[in-house]
Amino acid sequence: MFNSIKTSKENKQVVTQLTNKLNLGAENTIARLAFSYSLARERRLDLSDIEDAGGKEYTSRVLFGDHLDIYVALICVHYGIAKEDKYIGRYVKMHIDDGLQLINKDISKKDTITGNDFLINEIEKGLMA
Repeated sequence: MFNSIKTSKENKQVVTQLTNKLNLGAENTIARLAFSYSLARERRLDLSDIEDAGGKEYTSRVLFGDHLDIYVALICVHYGIAKEDKYIGRYVKMHIDDGLQLINKDISKKDTITGNDFLINEIEKGLMA
């Protein structure tokens, strides 16, 4: 398991900007959303492409609250690994960094978007798939 993760240095600003723009709560909410957003793309990220760890730090408790086991299970299923795998924290970090970049890219083109609009749009996309 892992005790904490750090976003990339570049994503330190991105998480703050997204938190302010989407107004969905604390920065850990955006980090959770980014993690899920990345995983939903059904891509397997390569550990050799991991970014620096000079950004925002989250303890596993702050990041996932009482639901750490669920988030770890998502990684395990996605990558076909055991919950004891020593790289789970790296996969979590990579998906948070990836998700932050994806969300930032998606909403940067929209001047007026609320967090609720963003979430509803994503839910609708999922229902249509």
